[in-house]
Amino acid sequence: MRFPPSFLDEIRDRVPISSVIGTRVSFDRKKTNAAKGDFWACCPFHGEKTPSFHCEDRKGRYHCFGCGVSGDHFRFLTELEGVSFPEAVARIADMAGVPMPVMDAEQQRREEKRGTLYDVMEMAAAFFEEQLQASGGAKARSYLRDRGLNAQTQAIFRIGYAPEGRNILKQYLASKGATREQIEACGLVVHGEGIAVSYDRFRDRIMFPITDNRDRVIAFGGRAMSPDAPAKYLNSPETELFHKGRVLYNMARARRAAQAQNGEEAKPVIAVEGYMDVIALAQAGFNEVVAPLGTALTEEQMALLWRISPEPVLCFDGDQAGLRAAYRAVDTGLPNLQPGKSLAFALLPEGKDPDDLVKEQGAAAFRAVLQEAKPLAEMLWLRETAGGNFETPERRAELDARLRSHVARIRDESVKHYYGQHMREKSQSFFGPKWGRRNAEKRGGFGTKAGARTSFGRNSGFGQAPSSQASDGVTRSAIVQGGGAAPSLREATIVLTLINHPRLIDENFDRVATLELSHTGLAALLGAVLDVIASQLAEDGKTVRKWLNDNGFAQLLDDLEQAVRRARLWPATLLAAEDDAREALKQAMHLQLRARTLHKELRAVEEALSEDASDEVFARFLDIQNEIRKADATEALIEGFGLSSGRPAGGF
Repeated sequence: MRFPPSFLDEIRDRVPISSVIGTRVSFDRKKTNAAKGDFWACCPFHGEKTPSFHCEDRKGRYHCFGCGVSGDHFRFLTELEGVSFPEAVARIADMAGVPMPVMDAEQQRREEKRGTLYDVMEMAAAFFEEQLQASGGAKARSYLRDRGLNAQTQAIFRIGYAPEGRNILKQYLASKGATREQIEACGLVVHGEGIAVSYDRFRDRIMFPITDNRDRVIAFGGRAMSPDAPAKYLNSPETELFHKGRVLYNMARARRAAQAQNGEEAKPVIAVEGYMDVIALAQAGFNEVVAPLGTALTEEQMALLWRISPEPVLCFDGDQAGLRAAYRAVDTGLPNLQPGKSLAFALLPEGKDPDDLVKEQGAAAFRAVLQEAKPLAEMLWLRETAGGNFETPERRAELDARLRSHVARIRDESVKHYYGQHMREKSQSFFGPKWGRRNAEKRGGFGTKAGARTSFGRNSGFGQAPSSQASDGVTRSAIVQGGGAAPSLREATIVLTLINHPRLIDENFDRVATLELSHTGLAALLGAVLDVIASQLAEDGKTVRKWLNDNGFAQLLDDLEQAVRRARLWPATLLAAEDDAREALKQAMHLQLRARTLHKELRAVEEALSEDASDEVFARFLDIQNEIRKADATEALIEGFGLSSGRPAGGF
């Protein structure tokens, strides 16, 4: 339902945001100033040792300076606990002592229906628990003992048993006042066209209740006791309460276990394949474990994992099916990666699942598997190269094309940039440094020089000298006036550093080839420099400068040199030590990428504001503007230029 803004403002004003957040974190006594409503804590969204999470009662907002999360009362609950927005509003309203707005008739009817369905599901869970302990549950109890699950574990997970009869559960629920429509809506019976009389969906099965983020039973998974059953595992159908692709088994318990507590750091949430793996690991001391419900991980389920941990660990069985599941997870996760948000993959020994491993070798063996978890980038590389034959340039070019295609799917520009760089480095390490140049000559690829010419709009053939007349219209006046404004000092310094120290181009080719320069003239100049290097006409700064001087760029180079010298940015000059130039370039490129990313984010938020002028979007707008102001304040580029050689800033 939609809530009046005045109502949301009222309950926010009545409840200090510290009261909401204080239920989930311990505020740091040294940094917190409670009298001023200024609170600091270790971030509940990512693991850290020193407090960087800040909330301010006066503004009613929180922000983490470590992972960047921010929001208000409602967002804190929806993001951390996974509750819906209406549920978050209801909880804050209850804390404020303010009644919820009256819903219209349809909303009232739907909420009442959902409430009764939760009651019916709870009755069913209690019934299954009772049946497990009854005489008819002896076979199920024996099976659980054989699987090594003790009574305490069974009670924690509320494991039960569905007896064999076709109508036992239905009759029990009816005796407790549940209607036929409610029982059917919960998915507890099979009914519909062609079925004269509905019957219990779960029969002769060990039952695992599936709960939502508030520990309410919303569905069941049943493990067949009979070897002749058509399906070994059977889940509830989709219902008003249950949407299989949006739920993780054991989510609420795992979220609590993963959070930092009692002075310990936060733990990454672990995703395994099935119920029994979750339960066996919990009994072995790993409570931060979840499982999808019989399907591959969906994007919605990955989003749930990222609400708990910035880098969840996916742990699949040590067989071909488990490896295929891991590779599918790579494809699902890749587009959604963000700075500080990724996936890790723990690969089990061949033929083992987590349940087998902890039974046979104990908790230490599983902990060792987790410690060897591979990042997503490594899993992508393994998948694309495993068992491959790359003896010919054509096959290597095909691998290069596949990797570029996968990296291109990453939506975040910053992460995409670094993935491209990583894959080029892996290729050079795997095939040797000469391959990168050979493959570049063939078709271009991750940071190859041929690819750079294409990305900068050059169309001369590889190995041909760039025209001395700057055939694509690059002239001194165009470069000086590019875009109608003088180049920024940061961009001018980057380009001059690369001209004077061309070895750094090869070291950073992915980043240079994809570098975005706001000044079109400088971008064209950089393209000319890359062509000079790719054509093997120059290998050192003096030779590059000679070619540029001989071909009409002498005055421009002098202008850039004077601008950099006036700013005392001497590592960009020809006389600077290469180590100094390398460090300065690294920091300058980082600042450039950060600035370009912030401006893209600002444009996106400005567009969003035109459609949604909410407090949350406006706050994000202000946050980005503040970050841009900070970036602009560092236009002098880099603190500590020249430290490695000790040359003074003014020592030209």
